[in-house]
Amino acid sequence: MEPYAGTPAEPYTEGETSLVVVTGLSGGGRSTVARALENVGYYVVDNLPQALMLDMAELASKAGGAARRTAMVLDVRSRAFSTDLAGAIRELRERGFSPRVVFVDADDEVLIRRFESVRRSHPLQGDGRLADGIAVERSLLEEARDQADVIVDTSHLNVNQLRRRIEELFGEEDARRLRVTVLSFGFKYGLPPDADFVLDARFLPNPFWVPDLREQTGRDTPVSEYVLGQEGAEAFVSAYADLVSATTAGFEREGKRYLTVAVGCTGGKHRSVAITEELAARLRQSGLAANAQHRDLGRE
Repeated sequence: MEPYAGTPAEPYTEGETSLVVVTGLSGGGRSTVARALENVGYYVVDNLPQALMLDMAELASKAGGAARRTAMVLDVRSRAFSTDLAGAIRELRERGFSPRVVFVDADDEVLIRRFESVRRSHPLQGDGRLADGIAVERSLLEEARDQADVIVDTSHLNVNQLRRRIEELFGEEDARRLRVTVLSFGFKYGLPPDADFVLDARFLPNPFWVPDLREQTGRDTPVSEYVLGQEGAEAFVSAYADLVSATTAGFEREGKRYLTVAVGCTGGKHRSVAITEELAARLRQSGLAANAQHRDLGRE
């Protein structure tokens, strides 16, 4: 089989069990592939013994739910139980499963550099050289490589490029999208520790000092209209909507899947809540997957 040339996998059909088997050369990038599959919703089982592949496939089929998309990652450590990876894959297919086998590969010179850069020995080199261990592993995995549906040569791919390729192959569109949470909070309760952006809405007049609005929140129309009608509020929301929209493509390329935009005011009840709702709505209008949450609403 020729190395991957960019043909996407068949789309997942609701109700089926989607199985992926990941194997390949040590140092080729299996762990990166595993993380990418987790990013797009796969339940990943790492270092699974080959003898348990059929049991795992049947368990995933019966469990459904989160296990309906399961990836099994196998490496040379699995040889402690069985060396017949190709036979295990054949058995899966004979029992009616349709696993997609991903084989990660790289040039010997690249693999040697990768091992040397982290000062690790190859798990199969014994008393020999790195090249000896790589040669043994290639021989053991030759038949599995021949059975692979996708061969990914990582010789000239960095971590982000490899991750994107796997997500393009196996990710549903929604799973690959960056999800934005716009979170209101009160500064007096502390900053949200997971915030990527922190916006300060305290420059706007506080509805707390308006008797008719004090007991309402930023989700109530009178408060929202009051806050958004203040001088600078529209420009504030528009500027940050543009900023977030301008950065999302870059975050996606770098593998980020969740972005938190925190909007604060004094207590997290009026100004930040109104701004959060409006900013989330603007981001959705621009095509982003955005939702509004309110950390401190109701604490007062």
